[in-house]
Order: sequence, then C-alpha cells, then structure tokens
Amino acid sequence: MPPLSADEPQVPSRLSQAVDTFFYDNQIVRNFGLATVFWGIAGMLVGILAAFELAQPAVNMNTAVTTFGRIRPLHTNAVIFAFVGNGIFMGVYYSLQRLCKTPMYSKALSKIHFWGWQLIILSALISLPLGFTTSKEYAELEWPIDIAITVIWVVFGWNMFGTIARRRERHLYVGIWFYIATFITIAVLHIVNSMELPVSFMKSYSMYAGVQDALVQWWYGHNAVAFFLTTPYLGLMYYFLPKAAGRPVYSYRLSIIHFWSLIFIYIWAGPHHLLYTSLPDWAQSLGVAFSIMLIAPSWGGMINGLLTLRGAWDKVREEPVLKFLVVAITAYGMATFEGPMLSLKNVNAIAHFTDWIVAHVHVGALGWNGFLTFAMLYWLWPRLYRTELYSKKLANIHFLIGTIGILVYALPLYWAGFTQGLMWKQFNAEGMLQYPNFLETVLQIVPMYYLRGIGGVLYLAGALLMTYNLFKTAQAGALLAEEKATAPALLPAAEDPHADADHWHRWIERRPFQLAFWATVAIAIGGIIEMVPTFLVKSNVPTIASVKPYRPLELEGRDLYIKEGCSNCHTQMVRPFRSETERYGEYSKAGEFVYDRPFLWGSKRTGPDLHRLGGKYPHSWHYNHMLDPTSMSPGSIMPPYPWLYDNTIDYSTLPTKIRVLQQLGTPYPAGFDQQAEADARAQADGIVRDLKKEDIEVKSDKEIVALIAYLQRLGTDIKVKPEQAAAAAQ
Repeated sequence: MPPLSADEPQVPSRLSQAVDTFFYDNQIVRNFGLATVFWGIAGMLVGILAAFELAQPAVNMNTAVTTFGRIRPLHTNAVIFAFVGNGIFMGVYYSLQRLCKTPMYSKALSKIHFWGWQLIILSALISLPLGFTTSKEYAELEWPIDIAITVIWVVFGWNMFGTIARRRERHLYVGIWFYIATFITIAVLHIVNSMELPVSFMKSYSMYAGVQDALVQWWYGHNAVAFFLTTPYLGLMYYFLPKAAGRPVYSYRLSIIHFWSLIFIYIWAGPHHLLYTSLPDWAQSLGVAFSIMLIAPSWGGMINGLLTLRGAWDKVREEPVLKFLVVAITAYGMATFEGPMLSLKNVNAIAHFTDWIVAHVHVGALGWNGFLTFAMLYWLWPRLYRTELYSKKLANIHFLIGTIGILVYALPLYWAGFTQGLMWKQFNAEGMLQYPNFLETVLQIVPMYYLRGIGGVLYLAGALLMTYNLFKTAQAGALLAEEKATAPALLPAAEDPHADADHWHRWIERRPFQLAFWATVAIAIGGIIEMVPTFLVKSNVPTIASVKPYRPLELEGRDLYIKEGCSNCHTQMVRPFRSETERYGEYSKAGEFVYDRPFLWGSKRTGPDLHRLGGKYPHSWHYNHMLDPTSMSPGSIMPPYPWLYDNTIDYSTLPTKIRVLQQLGTPYPAGFDQQAEADARAQADGIVRDLKKEDIEVKSDKEIVALIAYLQRLGTDIKVKPEQAAAAAQ
C-alpha cells in the first residue's frame, strides 16, 4: 500500500516480529469481474433498445415485455445494481484484503454473496418486463426481492466487518471508510424506502402515501446515487488511482474533510428532486441549501484525485488505465457541479422533467462509474492472471470510442433538454402558449433520440472491445486463485504505542465500529429532520374534504398504469407555473395525493402531464389512443397497447387489496372488501355502455376498461374553474 499522503507518511503500527503467511482470495474477485462485464453489456444493450424505442415506436415490437415503460427500469436496475454493483464488489473484495493484510473473513459468505446477488439480478431481469414493479425509481423490485436484497446485503456486511476485525493493519485506509459508509447507508435507505404491505406474492402497497411517499422515495433515490454510485467508487478511486499512478494520495487531511462532509451533507439533498411540487416549501429549501454545499466536498474529492497524478502526467499519456481514471474523475467533477446547479430553483424550473436531466445522469453513469469500472478491470486482469494486458492499443481504442460515445450520447440530450424546457414555457405576443400541443415539443427532439442511441452503440462497442481484450489476456495467463502473502501479526492496541498517535483522527479510523457508529449518526441527522415533521405535522399535507379513495375499478386501473410503466413517460404533478396551468389546468395540491400508494409524480415528461386528464376526453378517445396512439395524436412516439384489449381483469385480488389499504389507513367502510368486486363490475358496465354509444364494442372485464376508469378519475377530486377547464381541454 502506498503512503497515505504526500504530506503525511503512514505511521508504522506493527511492532511484533511474528510474521503470518496467508492467501488472498482472487477467485471471488475474478467472479465479480466476469459478472461486471456480462451484466454491463446486457444493461447497455437494453439501454440502446430503450433509446431507439423513443426515436421509433416500432422498436417496441408491439409486445408487452419489450415496451419502453417496462424495460426502462430493467435498464436502470441492470446498470446500477448489476454492472456497477458487481464492479463495486469486485473492487472491494480485491482492495479490502490487501488494505487489511488478511484474506476475506469467510469464503462461504463470499460465495453466498456472489451467487445471491446474481440471483437477485436474474429475478429483476424476469420480473420487471413482466410488469411486477413498485414504480419507485431505482427501487422497482417487489417485496420478495427486497427481502432477498436485505439478506445478501447483510451477508456482504458480515464478511466485510469480519475481515476488518481480523486485519493485520491497525490503520483503516480512507477507502475503507467509504466502504463502511456505503454499507450502512444503503442498508438504512433500502429498509426505510421498502416498507410495504404485501397483497400477493409479487404485489404490495407502500406504507407511505402521496407527499410522504415522494419525500421518502427521493431521499432514497438521490442517496442511492450518492451511496451506491458515488461513495464506494470514491473508496475505489482512493485505492486504485495511487496504485495505477505509483504515487501516494495527494492529501490525507483533505480525504478526512472530504469523507465526513460528503456523507453528512449528501443525505439532505433529496428534496431537490421535488422542487415546485406539493412538497412543503421548507423541505424544498433545505434540499436546495445542502445541494449547493455539496459542491465543496465533491470537488474536494475530485481535486484530491487529480492532484494525486502530479508528476505522473507523462505516464497518463502512455497508460490506458490512467486515461480512464482521469476522465472518470473529471466526469465526477462535472456531474457534481451540475447537480447543485440544477437544484437552483430558477434552473430547475427549466430543466426538470426534460432530457437535460437524462444527459446529466448519464455523464455520471457513463463517465464516472463506467470509466472507473473499465480502469479497474484493465488494472486487475493482468494481475489476476499473472500476465501482461493483451493489447494496450485496443484499450486505447476503447478509451477513444467510449469517450466519443459519451459525447454523442450526452450533447444531443442537453440540446433536447434546452429545447423542451424553453418550448414548454414559450408564450406568443398575444399571451397564449406558443406550443399548446405537447406533441409539437416531442417531434422537435426525435432526431436527438437517434443520436443518443448512436452514442450508446459507440459506448457498447468500446465495452465489447474490452471484453475481447480481457478474454485474450486471461487466455495468455492462468488465474492465481490463491495469492500468497505475508504480514507481521498485529499487536493488541494496549501493547502498541502508536495505536492512537500522531493525528486527532487516528482514534476513530483505527476503530471500525466507532467509525461505523459516527457515520450512521452523520447520515441519519438529515433524513430525520426532513422526514419526521413531514409525517407528524398535519399542516404539511392539508386535507381536502372532496378527495376520496379510488373506487375498486379505478384501483385496478391504477395498478395497470403502474404495471405498464406509464410513470416513466408521464408525470402527475402540475407545477405552479403559468405555462403549466395554461396547458394542464389547476396546479397540484398536496391533499390530492393522500390515497396514492405509491405516489406517481414521475420524473420525466416524454408525454404530457396527466394529473388533470380526467374528463378532458371521452372514453372513446382513451380507447382508441391506447390501441393506436397515432390515431388520436398523429406523429406520437407512444407505443400501442393491444394486449389490454385481450387481457381479462383479475378481480380475485380486489378484496385483499381493499383490506391492505384499510390497514394502511385508507377510509374504505367496514366490509367494503366484500362489495369491491360488485362495485368494480358496475362501474365497468357503465363505461362499456358509454363506449357502445360511440359504436365501440368491448367486454366489461377487459383491462382497457379499468385503465380508462383510472385515467378518467385523475385530477377530478377538486373543482376547477371553468376557464381553466377550457384551457386544459385545448
């Protein structure tokens, strides 16, 4: 291990003369590496398919399992938890053993962790295209899989802390701090956000509703990015960058400031995803304030990384691993500057719900996570197989193609985002919306979607080149599954005069459980302060007497809306902007969502907002629109949903759904579960009669009828002024 920093060399802590011999487990590292490559390519392929589906609806292939609404969460889960997740475990299992001078605590736990994680990914691959989803971004997997994730995460933590407890190096290197914070925070986030009551084997309802559900979800969503896509990769950066550069980390003191300020501030920033929504203003303002503060620790980490390369820039020109690392750290810096900028309300008012956000996210995902993962793979494979990298030239070509791919992907989406944000808000000289038809704004950006897909293809081509390069490298060598190592045995702290010497921070960084405790305190403060008042202070979510629970058929329709992934393209949140109230109607109120489990505010408008859709069109419009969107909206990029006209509504689960919602506080009358099916059939018969008047014949038990019932209910619980209703109907 290199010294901790250039300005503070590591203090020797092992005074015993006894030397232990042991073996590092490289096989588990190799296994996670293979999984990283495999799932990375799979996730990228699904992402490319989704990209071209937006450009050309025919790519949806008119089948339920391949529509954009169903495969978009498959793409995000595959990239985040399969590609990046396996990359994290690959890097942690390699670095932790060497930083602690000991093999992993348990090979059995390592294997359970590996195969358990792959089975979780496989369950996502099967369940999400089949429509089993909670609809919560980055947390779409249903309750049985959530339980499995919890179990496997505990196995990982058990193995990690067991390894740390058996270490032969008293000092915990900075990378390990980030690993510990990652484990603790992801555990807290996952458990809190996944609180739900099961309805059936693969269906549940969130324990939170409306505004509270939105706050918890984006507290989770933002911090899943922070503590799954950022903090573990910062720990890996602190290990692999000095190793690849052959230089110590620039500043140990800066790493201390970076760590504690980052984990404390990050947890507060989630509400910036909900600006101008029905979330209380005070919570939005807290999110903005802490988002701005995030620039300092984020750039502190970036600067610490880049300055580690002082004196090694000649090596950067020669070594592809360092090229990937430099671009990765730069992309991290760009994304962590842009994130706080997007949290400013005046910027967010233009950017939110547009493709600008998609571009921003992918600069981090493709640049920071992707390139750092590629760097680790290129660095590890020759060492695991005891040979030289097969071809540096191919690695350099991969770097070039990948970098171009990121630019070709991101730049058109930035352009699309600016275009959308400005067109949505443009008024003409007469004070009317310049583009009242939402579809006009969509058609302008279709060429950008094609370019985005091409950028994805280039990025994937680079990953395929890497796969070939790693395969040939492995062919040329032989896996060193058990790597022999030696290290002096660690003296007990009471016998080691240097146990807490030399720096005020030593007292905690040499005590892993104290470090874990204070890290938990740091990440808990922000969540508690933001969430507890929102749940307990009634004025944060004022009730509206006219807002009633969904009727059973509407509830079935809502579950179908969730199943088809409609919230991936449509929002249900009219913000208090004149441009939005002119286009959609009255802005959304917090009290309107008190029975929404889960909330469906959405985060991207590929189609128009739907919160005031109810009553805007006749039943026949929705019937024809779902069967052939272009028949009602010429040029629409929405796919058709023909299976809704064939599939039969499953009324058998209605009584259970009603009982679960009653347990969660929905005020259905006692015994209503026994009346729910009759109520649903009566409402369905009414819709069928209305359709028949317009020469449309459909059976009352078809899914399309339930979906129409739900769409016609949206936004009708409060009275809208006549002039606003007229504007919304245009």
